[in-house]
Amino acid sequence: MNHFLLWASLLGPALLAEGLLARYEVLAYGAGWRNPVTTLPKGVPYARGAAPDDPPKAYLVYLDGIGKRRVRDSRDGGQLVKAVIAAAPELRVLGQVQPYSPLADPLADRPVWAWLRRHIGLLLFLHNVMQIFVAADRRYRPLYNRAVGSQIATQLRLAGYRPGSGTPVVLLSYSGGAQVATGAVDELRTRLAAPLMLIMFGAFHNGANDLSCAEHVHQLTSAYDRVERVGTWMFPQRWPLLRRSAWNRAARDGKITVHRLDPATHVGPRSYISPTALLPDGRSHLDRTTDTVIAIVRSRRAATAMAQDPAP
Repeated sequence: MNHFLLWASLLGPALLAEGLLARYEVLAYGAGWRNPVTTLPKGVPYARGAAPDDPPKAYLVYLDGIGKRRVRDSRDGGQLVKAVIAAAPELRVLGQVQPYSPLADPLADRPVWAWLRRHIGLLLFLHNVMQIFVAADRRYRPLYNRAVGSQIATQLRLAGYRPGSGTPVVLLSYSGGAQVATGAVDELRTRLAAPLMLIMFGAFHNGANDLSCAEHVHQLTSAYDRVERVGTWMFPQRWPLLRRSAWNRAARDGKITVHRLDPATHVGPRSYISPTALLPDGRSHLDRTTDTVIAIVRSRRAATAMAQDPAP
């Protein structure tokens, strides 16, 4: 009981502080008090993979889960991005976007947070969790969506994307990154006039963002993913009964395709991006997720080519 009270006394104020800080950042963006960060640290490219002067077949933006704290890091140490680049050199891949910062300011690079990371690492986790709920809150959602959509559009331009070129943009998102990906659709369409496709795995999102401007949404899921299942229970817009929600409208319009990746879990040694968990065919979970993502992107390209050059 004493341990519970101790944790409650620590977590309560921490959650309150994180909630206020998360709201401050999106409001600071909206009021123009601070300008979003656009430059990257020295030595970090705006994108990897295909060169911009030889137009890539698609631009892929990776929006990581709540473990994302800086430009360079990701929950899996960047293995998924590296695997996609290695297996699909025709893609130009961006992994530096900060989905949990409307100001595009990497959390772990801020001096105060660098100290906290060394001493109270849990606060970094709580910060990104609270940002997801701010992004899902109907009071802040439009502003948050505009902020991160603008950040993604800026990074794509700096990586060589030419608005109006017709080159597809793929938003690949993991866990809470799906909330950001679904919210960025309208802003990206407005700023880049780009064909947009969403691929999400272990997706945790509220289902309230309009997906009508997206070409298609591919949901990579597993019956063993408890975190994703919690999201479908937590947010009413994901419930089948609310037929008029944005998510359910997209499903009725045939915009959502589900891909099963059993027995992957959300996190841990059997997660979607585990390089050690093996399938019966000898591939790792990371290999299968990579193969699935690339197959989806390439199938879209093949379908477009057939539509533009139908058989006689």
